[in-house]
Amino acid sequence: MSAIASDRPPGPGVPRSPAELTPEACTALVADRHPGVRITSVGVTEVSEVTNRHVRISWSAEPPGRIPGTAFAKLAPSDPVRAAQIAATGMGAREVRFYRDLAPTLHLRVPEVYGAADDPSDGAFVVLMEDLVASGCRVPDGTVGFGPDAVAGALEGLAELHARFAPAAARASVADWIRPNRDPGTYGAVRLQEALDRHRGRISDDFATIAGWYVADPLALQQVWHGGPVTVVHGDAHLGNCFTDGDRIGFLDWGIVQQAPAMRDVSYLLTMAMDPGVRRLHEADLLRHYLAARAAAGDDAGSFDDAWTAHRLQSAYTVVACCQIVTFPEGISDARRIFSEAFLARAEAAIADLEAVAALRSIGFA
Repeated sequence: MSAIASDRPPGPGVPRSPAELTPEACTALVADRHPGVRITSVGVTEVSEVTNRHVRISWSAEPPGRIPGTAFAKLAPSDPVRAAQIAATGMGAREVRFYRDLAPTLHLRVPEVYGAADDPSDGAFVVLMEDLVASGCRVPDGTVGFGPDAVAGALEGLAELHARFAPAAARASVADWIRPNRDPGTYGAVRLQEALDRHRGRISDDFATIAGWYVADPLALQQVWHGGPVTVVHGDAHLGNCFTDGDRIGFLDWGIVQQAPAMRDVSYLLTMAMDPGVRRLHEADLLRHYLAARAAAGDDAGSFDDAWTAHRLQSAYTVVACCQIVTFPEGISDARRIFSEAFLARAEAAIADLEAVAALRSIGFA
């Protein structure tokens, strides 16, 4: 197994911008996985930025044929303030280490990575990965969710991951970099308060109730969502962090991989990667399918009734997941607006259908 990202000495070897994705820098980055390959030219064909910076590149290599002619680079944001915020979370370093050390051992479909590194001195990071579009995969635009068969397959892959790290000894092997994430910080509460103050008429009553509880005591709700047995989870398995390779769902954006209850992944995938009407018809059967897959992997994940209760409680997390969306920022692109509207609609449908407010009240919230 290759050396972990944080073992690399800080310095200029981690590109901070698209312009720094030079042939020399890319050659150094791919050297661990593709020894003997020399990148001879790099061209930037597209740059976009939402949370981090996404750069599509075309490149040439010697000898030819060892790596594809296009790739996708993920870098820290261009804005120094946002870059510092991302660095403080450790997301970049965690994603680098996931792709370097853990991804090659999983059966889940994730992007192939050609090279990855981070600089612990300032949180800069780079991941050079598969250009999924060029590979024939589809990256959803957020308007249409996944069908039940595809979700069933994804749940089987997640069940294998969850079962593998359910034992404490297995989690201990990655505990130096995959940790619990119970500290809510202030970002979500501040954004949700802004939504309640300025946009109350644009969110549902149930959404507003949960938002108010979160603003009042973020830690109390985080303890609900992180209560019970834990394992290693993706942590953010919504539609926008997935892609499809044929009929198979793959998972992107592993920056908040963490130790948490398995239902964090299961519930979030059901509620935020399926259209509400499809979810309503199939979520109970899919939850049973997941539990059976955990059992087949040699791990008892508990009863359906307990899992269903956890699903209802976890559905309330979608409120926090929408904290930036419900500030209804101006000036966003049409594509981002369409994605955000669909994201919020899925969240509001889930907390209504699963009676998340009643579920939380039953354990002491009022």
